Amino acid sequence: MTKRLSIFPLTGAVLFPGLQLPLHMFEPRYRALVGDALIRDRQIAMIQPQRSVEGAPLYNVGCVGRIGEFQAMEDGRYNLVLEGIARFRLVRELDVTTAFRQIEADIYDEDEDETLSHAQRGGFEREARLFAENQGYSVDWDSVERLDDRTLINGVSQIAPFDPASKQALLEAETLTDRCELLVQLMQFYGRHDGGEEIVTLQ
Repeated sequence: MTKRLSIFPLTGAVLFPGLQLPLHMFEPRYRALVGDALIRDRQIAMIQPQRSVEGAPLYNVGCVGRIGEFQAMEDGRYNLVLEGIARFRLVRELDVTTAFRQIEADIYDEDEDETLSHAQRGGFEREARLFAENQGYSVDWDSVERLDDRTLINGVSQIAPFDPASKQALLEAETLTDRCELLVQLMQFYGRHDGGEEIVTLQ
């Protein structure tokens, strides 16, 4: 399905379907974006720019979010929570008169019933435990074990401390299995950083 989307291009902010992303909107153009979304369909599309400069080209894949909880402040700023709905692939950027950018995009039709094999799930959890231990993270593993495969893999993809290019690669992974395999590779790659070297990056 092709759809017209209003976008919030933000480096390092990646949203996955089924997850939430808290945002603070303070620039006038993005306050206008939120106001427009609230009177239409409450939807905002998150997508990363390829460079952190004004009007930079966009990556090809992003995620549509729906505004859930929000707080409108007296000075026009917004605090809101964006709830991931579906990934999309950029078709073209539109020539618009609005302060915020708009695009035409194809919405992904994804297999929401896809699951990991027991071996894939077990291998991922082992690598995640090792990564968390090496990085000094405290994790409630009992809660992790109760998560379904999609919530677990997408959740780690969204919050893991990887560089923007790595996050983008995870978002663009075609299937849940592909994303799981890439996550394992990234945890192994980043796990080699011992704090005394320059920060590793895939860019």
